[in-house]
Amino acid sequence: MTAFLPPNLLALFEARPPVQYLPPVQELLVDKNAKRAPMTGVAQYVGLFEDPKDTPPKLPVVTKEQAKEEKRRQKEELLAYKVEQGIATWNPAENSRATEDPYRTLFVGRINYETSESKLRREFEAYGKIKKLTMVHDESGKPRGYAFIEYSDKAEMHTAYKKADGIKVDGKRLVVDYERGRTQKTWLPRRLGGGKGDTRKTRESKAVIEERDMQSGYGGYDDRERDRSGSRDRRQESYRNGGGYDRDRRESSGGYRDSRGGSGGFGGGRDRQGGDRGYDRGGSRYNSGGGGSGGSYRSGGGSSGGRYGDRR
Repeated sequence: MTAFLPPNLLALFEARPPVQYLPPVQELLVDKNAKRAPMTGVAQYVGLFEDPKDTPPKLPVVTKEQAKEEKRRQKEELLAYKVEQGIATWNPAENSRATEDPYRTLFVGRINYETSESKLRREFEAYGKIKKLTMVHDESGKPRGYAFIEYSDKAEMHTAYKKADGIKVDGKRLVVDYERGRTQKTWLPRRLGGGKGDTRKTRESKAVIEERDMQSGYGGYDDRERDRSGSRDRRQESYRNGGGYDRDRRESSGGYRDSRGGSGGFGGGRDRQGGDRGYDRGGSRYNSGGGGSGGSYRSGGGSSGGRYGDRR
């Protein structure tokens, strides 16, 4: 191939001249031709090592995980000691700010931090006369989100206990309970290991709940796709049998016209054969279909609430 190239290009492929030999600047430190000393063992140096019995033990190396675990264990022991000391010294009867009668006292929790004492009093005065209302604050003066309300009569407290649970005040749904600190001997507050309900630590996160639902198939993507594919297969099978998509939809749910015209409602109407429908027929569809003119449509296609042909 290079034989057909012009001379100016052939000059690019010519080999370079050999590298010129230059003697070393200084002589080698080790003569290659000199005779080397024979290789010997290390047996003569073994006696210089220290005795294994005199060797000090290795210092234990604490890993990051071990240090974290030890710190957590010490913290739990300290907390358990504090809880034990708190249980020994806890006496709710010695509280100077407590109400007079614990059997007429109502506990109110999950209060909005912006809710004032006067507004809370107005909400709970609807159930009876309030003798004393105490909203609990911390040492810095910030509200803790719960309060104690003492009524003048025990029956009024029971009324509030039954009716006030779950009411909303300033966008927060309240929870009520009777005072347990002075009425139950075995009762302990949450800070001492007692209390009711769960905590943020024991409550499952939203991601864990969604993952469990997806694994169990509840409302998952696969189930929805399976339902859609099943409905498509049923429509195709009906079309091959000669009914077509419209006929299959009319036979299974009464069709969109039947869902609107056959519902009756409260005013009656006219069916497809010219007959009048009265209040009784409209009422039966309302009860079975789930309500009003949308009973057949809202019941998921009318398979249980439509069926105009079954009612003739």
